[in-house]
Amino acid sequence: RKQYTAVRGLGGFVRASWDEVNEMIAAANVYTTKKWGADRIFGFSPIPAMSMISYAAGSRYLSLIGAACGSFYDWYCDLPAASPQTWGEQTDVPEAADWYNSTYIIITGANLPMTRTPDAHFAAEVRYKGAKIVSMAPDYAEFCKFSDLWMPIKQGTDAAAFLAMGHVALKEFYIDKQDPYFQKYARQYTDLPMQVLLRKHGDAYVSDRNLRASDFSGALGETNNPDWKTIVFDEKSKTFVAPNGSIGFRWGEDGKWNLLPKNAGNQQEIQAELTCINSKDSVVSVGFPHFEPGEGDLLFRNVPARKVKLASGEEALVASVFDLQVAQYGIDRGLGGPNVAKDYNDASVAYTPAWAAKVTNVKAADIERTGREFAYNASRTTGKSMVIMGAAINHWYHNDLAYRSIMNLLHMCGCVGQSGGGWAHYVGQEKLR
Repeated sequence: RKQYTAVRGLGGFVRASWDEVNEMIAAANVYTTKKWGADRIFGFSPIPAMSMISYAAGSRYLSLIGAACGSFYDWYCDLPAASPQTWGEQTDVPEAADWYNSTYIIITGANLPMTRTPDAHFAAEVRYKGAKIVSMAPDYAEFCKFSDLWMPIKQGTDAAAFLAMGHVALKEFYIDKQDPYFQKYARQYTDLPMQVLLRKHGDAYVSDRNLRASDFSGALGETNNPDWKTIVFDEKSKTFVAPNGSIGFRWGEDGKWNLLPKNAGNQQEIQAELTCINSKDSVVSVGFPHFEPGEGDLLFRNVPARKVKLASGEEALVASVFDLQVAQYGIDRGLGGPNVAKDYNDASVAYTPAWAAKVTNVKAADIERTGREFAYNASRTTGKSMVIMGAAINHWYHNDLAYRSIMNLLHMCGCVGQSGGGWAHYVGQEKLR
């Protein structure tokens, strides 16, 4: 022991003062900036909870010199990046006691008795009230004993399973029939009615940015932040309107930073249109990014579109997020074109239960039934379907897309923001704020 402890720390290090070290670091930063550019400097500040002052000093220094400012979340992939990307906040999820208010729960990547030990009893107890629990795990982990159904899913393929569940929920509750609760929720609380510009891409199109108030002549009367106000098509007035609640209303004016279904210009009640399929101006082929090796980088599907005249005098094509999303999921709406599924057993089309079965090694019938039950339960209970998830799926590449596949299902089913529903991510319990 003495032999190795005596030489510990002598590996070429020379004792230095803080002044010398600071000067060396500053000189290195200046040299790198001059030779390669400031964005080639990457800094990692301490955790804010550890020292707010140290964190602020480090992040401010990096920002001032134009460096890339990393965080502890980037370092060990703790924060689910999909949450701020989607909602603009960290992880605003319920405390674990809200599991007890749910009536249908899917658990994936969160081994509750092991990693959420103090909370696990809520999952066990809610089963006595009749809640159904579906577990997704490659191994028969401890939390699988809570479940009515165990899906032995291949590691890292959760996104495929949830996309297929979304395929079922969309087809059966939005296309084959229109569930009243889902329709109301989608129009008021999601971006599904928002209009998206379509951009030419070869012989087809791809989705571009949101249509904005500033794209219209006179900015639809929105003089404050028109570049930050998104647009819907109002079924009542048959016109494009800027509804309350987009980020442009956050600053510079009062009274419209809410999600009331109203035209921001005159505060008249509106009904935001989800689909223009019955009043479309044309049907166009749109390419969607796809990440399954061997199946093509873009999958082209037909989408109903509407023409709009922009302030520049140009005519453009727009489609709602809903119409784009239905196409993304490969659901056949009678518009023709490739990459649409004739039924759930069509394994050649991405995002069907049969396709997901190939990727996940979970039975297509289990995926189909779970998607249907999850949506049906949410419809009957106004959103009390929940997904409890954990770091096991957040530590995979493209974790944001895996999480978004779950968020999509929750948005479609009107679960986010409802007690007993939504996502219960492992960071959690920021409602203590």
